[in-house]
Amino acid sequence: MKQDKRPINVGIGDLLQFRWPIIALASISHRIAGVVLFVGLGLLLYGLEVSLSSPAEFEGLKASLATPIGKGIAWVVLAALAYHFVAGVKHLIMDGSDSESLVAGTRAAYITLVVSAILIALVTVWII
Repeated sequence: MKQDKRPINVGIGDLLQFRWPIIALASISHRIAGVVLFVGLGLLLYGLEVSLSSPAEFEGLKASLATPIGKGIAWVVLAALAYHFVAGVKHLIMDGSDSESLVAGTRAAYITLVVSAILIALVTVWII
């Protein structure tokens, strides 16, 4: 009987050594951005509730958003929103066209990453 040389369990180390295609990285990043937006939406709704409770709470929230941690949270949520938006538009365009080839998917993934990087850079300048 021939022994199978394939690994039985794939660990984190194996996943980090694997060279992921750009299409897979764009897809995984889109899902991560969606999770970040889901959690960030809860934070934003909590901030809205606090800001509407009283003028003093509004000023306190405004002061906490001016701290580095507040700016960092705002940057993460806005960066995730920018990437998720661009990747979503890419999916709509790709679904509405006849471009189902590997070359078209790779090109679209690169365009998504570049446009997102530009938007994230603009968000960074705006937050700082």
